[in-house]
Amino acid sequence: MSTALTGAPPAPLLHADRPAEPDPLLHPDPAVAAEQAALEALLRCWTRETGARPGPDGRLRIAVLGGAARLSAPVRYWSPGGWHRFGPAVLSAGEGTADAPVDAVTTAALLAAAAADRPDPGQVADLAARVADSVVRTADILAHRRTTAPAGGPERSHFLAAEQSLLLGHPLHPTPKSRDGLGPAQSAAYSPELHGSFQLHWYAVHRDLLAAGSALTDSADRITADLLGDHAALPPGTAALPLHPWQARELAHRPAVAALLADGLLHDLGPAGEPWYPTSSVRTVYRPGTPWMLKLSLGLRITNSRRENLRKELHRGLEVHRLLESGLAAEWHRAHPGFDIVRDPAWIGVDHPALGDPGGLDTVLRAQPFAPADRALCVAGLVAEQPLGTGDTVPSRLGDTLRALAVRCGRPLRTVAAEWFLRYLDAVVLPVLWLDGTAGIALEAHQQNSLVLLDADGWPSGGRYRDNQGYYYRESAADRLTARLPGLGEHSDTFLPDEVIDHHFAYYLGINHVLGLVGAFGSQGLADETVLLAGLRRFLAGPRAAATGSALPGLLLDAPTLPCKANLLTRINGLDELVGPVATQSVYVDIPNPLAGA
Repeated sequence: MSTALTGAPPAPLLHADRPAEPDPLLHPDPAVAAEQAALEALLRCWTRETGARPGPDGRLRIAVLGGAARLSAPVRYWSPGGWHRFGPAVLSAGEGTADAPVDAVTTAALLAAAAADRPDPGQVADLAARVADSVVRTADILAHRRTTAPAGGPERSHFLAAEQSLLLGHPLHPTPKSRDGLGPAQSAAYSPELHGSFQLHWYAVHRDLLAAGSALTDSADRITADLLGDHAALPPGTAALPLHPWQARELAHRPAVAALLADGLLHDLGPAGEPWYPTSSVRTVYRPGTPWMLKLSLGLRITNSRRENLRKELHRGLEVHRLLESGLAAEWHRAHPGFDIVRDPAWIGVDHPALGDPGGLDTVLRAQPFAPADRALCVAGLVAEQPLGTGDTVPSRLGDTLRALAVRCGRPLRTVAAEWFLRYLDAVVLPVLWLDGTAGIALEAHQQNSLVLLDADGWPSGGRYRDNQGYYYRESAADRLTARLPGLGEHSDTFLPDEVIDHHFAYYLGINHVLGLVGAFGSQGLADETVLLAGLRRFLAGPRAAATGSALPGLLLDAPTLPCKANLLTRINGLDELVGPVATQSVYVDIPNPLAGA
């Protein structure tokens, strides 16, 4: 879905240094800090999705209640990349009335009602409830992280430490920490931000119902048997199936699964083995010392979607691994030796007509390529703010890295930050453009799907992409892709028209990833965004980007507006972003392109 840009005409952008008053995200009460984080996320969404801009006095004002009142907040920082900072919001009913402080839930309800000519009361209530859930969970996370050190394993792995760093969640999502159906005790065990860990729950599936695929010499059921460890626990003629413990409890209440358990075609083996750690997606789990991560089906509604694996995604993971092994990876690595894809080369699940798709029982076996000492960091975790309640500014792993580099180099922080950003474009962005332009495969490379590799000093040296949901094969490249792998796409539903791919690729890599990184630098006081945008423009116009053959650099340079996913409007419309055709899973708006005038 797409909608045209509406809202207030642009006002002059504000680039003043931050005000001297304490950052509200550092409020000593975690509940207050969580409210402020939620409020800022909502206002960022509103400004992006409607085109609203602050007035000359530096306040954002939004007409609500049919124009009978105004919601307003001071702008602490205005970001060309979209990572704006706001002060506390108030509601005013007009002259002569006192301004009333307003919380995030009320703000969400007011914005949802203002966004539609005829707001759906059910959707308004749903958004408000999910914002409330997100705020409570964020407060719990901040309280935990301000008082509790991680226990043992996680902090010995740079990879997992970054995966556990998204304390506030997506900065441009209205409900970044909402997780329907997760109670407090479950949240403590299953949440990466709370340093959760848990045993897997295991089923044994009769081989007549076993569904599996592997692009490796080892079969999927051999791999899961090794992960289970105690082979004697498997009944004869069955295979080991790992499940998320929340999913296992929920599945037992589904009639189709209950019938298979009653008939002895599924056996509930219960929890077993060493603990696994949830990563930033919640349902993908990691265990130090094993060569595998597991992307588990999880029927929770996290942000906008229920997270159960679809069969086309499982086939897609195998296809991409086989494509890369056909010689494509060797060509790619000759051009960009520091970049690769985290492979999803096997999967295991259950086939039965009553289960449907998703059936809730399918698990992806993801290769785990990182040693604990490898500085492989989720980009979203790297830039995530860490409002731990101390100091004058909100820290982040990115800020810590850059400040340490500046001290080591004896150079100003902003100079080091600009160089780091340019090196990042070469190490992480350029290889993604190559895969698109040379191979015809675009990646849904938003920040959570992208990893950056840092060298011993903290400079970007390479990257990785992960996510079997987020591959797009260009229809214009069909002949050369199917020549590499005959039958490609028959089961994965991955070929799309070029115009659809260009639309999504511009958002995921251009706006969410790169402009989001620019916004993080600016909002955290690490660099001047206008300097970074000028550097990005030179990069996109340069010979190396042109040599990739990707159309994205030209689009980002020349288009006056860019297509942008509207998370607030998507939520208000009640869309599940994993359901339906790619072109209509989310609401998109056209936003002004900050590169056009850089």
